[in-house]
Amino acid sequence: MAGYNKQGIMLINKPQGMTSHDVVDRVRHKLGMQRVGHAGTLDPLAEGLLILLVGRATKLFARFAGFDKEYLGALKLGEVTTTGDSQGQLLKKNDYGLLDQERVREAFSHFEGEIEQVPPMVSALRVGGKRLYELARKGIVVERAPRKIKISTLKILDINIPHVGFYVKCSKGTYIRKLAEDIGQSLGCGAHITKIKRVGIGPFKLEEAIELDAIHESHLRNAAF
Repeated sequence: MAGYNKQGIMLINKPQGMTSHDVVDRVRHKLGMQRVGHAGTLDPLAEGLLILLVGRATKLFARFAGFDKEYLGALKLGEVTTTGDSQGQLLKKNDYGLLDQERVREAFSHFEGEIEQVPPMVSALRVGGKRLYELARKGIVVERAPRKIKISTLKILDINIPHVGFYVKCSKGTYIRKLAEDIGQSLGCGAHITKIKRVGIGPFKLEEAIELDAIHESHLRNAAF
């Protein structure tokens, strides 16, 4: 069977603008096999580390999906969009003139540790058999129950109000765009995400990943089956 001996995982540096499924399709074509999946979606806006599971390694999805994730992010205060990111339509523009670095740092500190987060409408969660993002595209908003997540580390890297750069290490099920929105709401001016780069998944780091144009079966790593 073609591709039978191609097994394992592959670390890819996903470029911005592509869906995770686009990357999977590219690798399927390159390896000449269909049994390829990914272990955690990155939105088209997001870039960075994407773990692909090839052959029998596709059975290991739950193991990889359960790892903590690490991101570099950036948000913009004072603007609320339909999608919680810079690709959405502007809904509100609020004054942030009274904010200073101390208030921003204080707001961030409240989101470290175990918290509850309501999944955004622009997500792949299913409600009544429909993906939330499918409903959102139709302008439908439904109730979503909050879920417990853990923010192990939330560190501000730079502040140039209204822009804030940060690093976050978080549990599975954490939505970075929603984190940005919630921080903006806590400051009273709203916010949206402008950048998401995944730099770590469990023990795997972005520095180990290969560029999409350079993929080859020799980049497959062994995985325990």
